[in-house]
Amino acid sequence: MITLQQIQDALDASDEITPRVAKLRPSAVLVPLVERDNGLHLLLTQRADHLRHHAGQISFPGGSMDDTDDDLIHTALRETEEEVGILQQHIDVLGKLPLQPTTTGFLIQPVVGVIPHDMELALSEDEVSDAFEAPLDFVCDPDNQIHSYREFGGRNYSIYSIPYEGWNIWGATASIIVKFSQLINHSAYIEKL
Repeated sequence: MITLQQIQDALDASDEITPRVAKLRPSAVLVPLVERDNGLHLLLTQRADHLRHHAGQISFPGGSMDDTDDDLIHTALRETEEEVGILQQHIDVLGKLPLQPTTTGFLIQPVVGVIPHDMELALSEDEVSDAFEAPLDFVCDPDNQIHSYREFGGRNYSIYSIPYEGWNIWGATASIIVKFSQLINHSAYIEKL
């Protein structure tokens, strides 16, 4: 079972630098962890069908950086509060994961944080149509991470999908989860040496 200490150790070992200015549009998501009796879970959302980018897809709470944001961590926290109603001060930020570029022109900074297990979500109907939790052990298991290629704009891209209880987690969200699991597994491997 993956623990918060394993996650913190892995994040502490990662020295990813987040640029404020990039060719791709800076954005951030929160990778929200929830402690449950049966282990850690990820909170995921389904984006509203009318959105311009990634409509209907499974994602983490997040969005583009605003000029008023201090940094991309602030972006992730602000967007989480706007989309699912979890107050910024109730999120315990653990660290950042490697940057995730998208084919649609975004450079995503994933921010890992712990949210209260007794939170009551207030979904923004403008942005989110649904939310659910998936066990971290399940989504981080390489046996549940399906790798394939997809054509976009005349190029083939490596993509992952993670089916879970009727949900299809794919694209940038699945890639973030795969990188997260690789970071945790690498850290656990190094610790064993």
